[in-house]
Amino acid sequence: MKRYDLLTPEGTRDQLFDECIAKRTIQEKLRKIFTAYGYSEVITPGLEFYEVFNGKVHYFPSETMYKLVDGKNRLMVLRPDNTMPIARLAATRLRAEKLPLKLYCNQSIFMVNPKNSGRDDEFTQVDIEILGGESKAADYEALSLAAQSLFAVDEDFRLEIGESGIFRTVVDDLNLPEEKAELIHTLIENKNYPALNEALEGISCSAAEAVKALPSLFGESEVFEAAEKYMYSKELRTKLNTLRETYDALCSMGYSGKIKVDLGLAHKKDYYTGILFRGYVEGYGLPVLSGGRYDTLLGDFGRNSTAVGFAVNVEAAAKVLLKSVHEPLTKPVDVLVFSMSGCETLGLAHCAELIGEGLTVFNSLSATEEEAGEYAKQHGIRRMDVVGANSAVTVKEV
Repeated sequence: MKRYDLLTPEGTRDQLFDECIAKRTIQEKLRKIFTAYGYSEVITPGLEFYEVFNGKVHYFPSETMYKLVDGKNRLMVLRPDNTMPIARLAATRLRAEKLPLKLYCNQSIFMVNPKNSGRDDEFTQVDIEILGGESKAADYEALSLAAQSLFAVDEDFRLEIGESGIFRTVVDDLNLPEEKAELIHTLIENKNYPALNEALEGISCSAAEAVKALPSLFGESEVFEAAEKYMYSKELRTKLNTLRETYDALCSMGYSGKIKVDLGLAHKKDYYTGILFRGYVEGYGLPVLSGGRYDTLLGDFGRNSTAVGFAVNVEAAAKVLLKSVHEPLTKPVDVLVFSMSGCETLGLAHCAELIGEGLTVFNSLSATEEEAGEYAKQHGIRRMDVVGANSAVTVKEV
C-alpha cells in the first residue's frame, strides 16, 4: 500500500527556494505594472459554490473541477477560474460601484488536467479584468498590458490574437450536433488538419471551407488578405476588419514583429465573445498568458456589462525566469551569528542590530562554535559573529 502521507496528489507539487523566489519575482513585477495603471486588487474565496461555474451556462465540464460537499450538503468546488468569481463579485458587493472597474487578483486555481498534459492541477494566476468602458479602448489597454506582462517575463515573447466570433459563426453555420461541434473546436485548436478534413467529409458549403482554412490562417498582416475569400458574410467581414484594426493598433504601439494573427485561435472557456489572445515566451511551449473579451458573462450574474481581461500563469512564467538565470536566486545570508552559552538573548539583539544595518543574518542554533563555523562554510556564509558575555562580539571570516 502506498504511503499517501508522504506524497503530493497528482498535478500538484512542492515548490522550494529558487522556485519560490522566481514566483514572487514574477508576481511583484506584474503587481507593479497593474497598480501603476490604476488597477485595484481583490481576493475571492478558494472555495465557491458549484453554481458559480455551472449555473445558467455550463462553462466548465464537471469532470474538470475539484468538488466537495459542505456541512449543509451543498456542492462546492475549489476555484477553477478567477474571471467568474470576479464577475460574481462585480454583480454583488461591487454592484454600487460605477463602471468601469479595473481589477486584478493574484491567487491559485484548481483544475483536473489529463495525465501527462504538462499542466499542473494547482497553479497561481495573476488576472486583470476591465469591467465596462468603451470596448475598443478597453481591448487596446488589455492587449498593451498583456504585452507589457510578457515583456516582464522575457523580452523574447509572442502575442497571438484572434476573434472568437469568427470561429463561433462559421461553426454555428454548419448546424452540427453539439458533440461534433466540440470535436471541430478541439481539432482547430490543435491545428489537426487531417482529422479536421475527415470530420468535415461530406459537408460542402462556405462555412465548411472556412472552418478547414482557419487553422492555416496564421501569421502577420498577410493573414487578413488570405482570409478575405473565406469571409462569406457581412458579419464575418466586419469581425475580420475589427481584428485588422486591432493588429494595426498594436503595431503602432511598438509591438510590430511580436504580434501574430491566428484565426484558428479558439478557447475551451465558452464565455468569450470578441478578441481572443494568448502569450508565449521563448523556451516554454505552452501559453504563459491567455485572455479575451467576455461581454455576456456578467449578465449571467445579473449585471449587464462589457468586459475584457487576461490571466498570467505565474508558475509557467517562473519556470522561464529560472531558465534564464545562470546563478542560484537563493543567496547566502551576510552574517551567521553564534551565541555563546547563556548569551542567546544577546545574540538575538545583535541579529536585530545587523538587520537594522541592512544585512541578512542566520541565527545559529549549533551547540558549539566549531559546528557553527562548519555550517557557515557549507552554506557559503563568509562572516560569523560570535556573541559573548556583556554583548562582546568577535567578527570572524569563514
